[in-house]
Amino acid sequence: MKPLGIILLILCVIGRISASAHAQNEIYPKHVNAQTQRAIKNGLDYLAKTQGDDGNWPNSRDGSAYPLSMAALAGMAFLANGNTPSRGPYADNVRKTLQYVMSNARSNGLITGPTQEQGVPMYGHGFGLMFLASAYGMETDERNRERLRKIINEAVKVTARAQSNLGGWTYVPGAGDEGSVTVTQIQALRAASNAGFTVPKGTIENAVLYLERCRTPEGGIRYAFHSGPQSRLPISAAAVATLYNAGEYDSQMSDACLAYVFKQFQAQKNQWSKGGGHDYYAHLYAAQAFYQAGDRYWDDYFPAARDQLVKQQQRDGSWDGDGVGPVYGTSISLVILQLPYKFLPIYQR
Repeated sequence: MKPLGIILLILCVIGRISASAHAQNEIYPKHVNAQTQRAIKNGLDYLAKTQGDDGNWPNSRDGSAYPLSMAALAGMAFLANGNTPSRGPYADNVRKTLQYVMSNARSNGLITGPTQEQGVPMYGHGFGLMFLASAYGMETDERNRERLRKIINEAVKVTARAQSNLGGWTYVPGAGDEGSVTVTQIQALRAASNAGFTVPKGTIENAVLYLERCRTPEGGIRYAFHSGPQSRLPISAAAVATLYNAGEYDSQMSDACLAYVFKQFQAQKNQWSKGGGHDYYAHLYAAQAFYQAGDRYWDDYFPAARDQLVKQQQRDGSWDGDGVGPVYGTSISLVILQLPYKFLPIYQR
């Protein structure tokens, strides 16, 4: 071989070694590794390639049944990766999702899909408001930003008007109260507040009082004020996360509820299912609660949950969460796995 050829070969080998060393030495957040990052990319790629031209996911069973809720959850997964409507590898997906959710904002301020999410519009409204408020500060187009501002303002008013006398919300505006919709609205209002929007005085405080009314002697939260007395783990996990969103970091209620949820998760640490069903839902909020509670809880929770999620991922990059569908499962899984990247204020300490 000629000297020039030998030199080129050596440079090529050095380049490959350098690239390999760089990949091996890539710095990840605590408890995140290369396998986790591959799972995240495959999940985001799945959502990107299955998104419809309108910005929703009409070809999945969950996307067709709950189009607004699923679009908003998928949008949060893209935002949690650091994408914005104008930057990042999934910027186009964020932009399309944003347009879709905005297009479903009605003249009365309610954000809901064409069939009102199978008759339960407040879920979609809550997730939609949280997504729009989270994306608001990232929007650089002034026309879109002004349109977003008006939609978010009206959506906040709808949520405030729909609150029950006890302080909670239910599936239909003004029809009563229960835990799962209540926590969705609290997070939406906190996201709006984080983005600089005014939340009517007393709304979040009354919501915290509702969760207080739903406490059980063991520290958990029951399904609704008028329901049976037993604690519901998924609702309790969601309550902890949203109590932190409401600024209740050191209250007796948040401490007791965190202790209850942590105990339940530790009891079945090596199993994805913690009992009571709705496992992906429970993990979505428990992950947020443990992350915000500090390293003691996060270090105990995340490594096992991370490995369980990576193992459950399908070949196409999706997760079928709780049998609801692949958009739901994939979006929730991606939010959990990307919490350490700290891109979204609503999920942070």
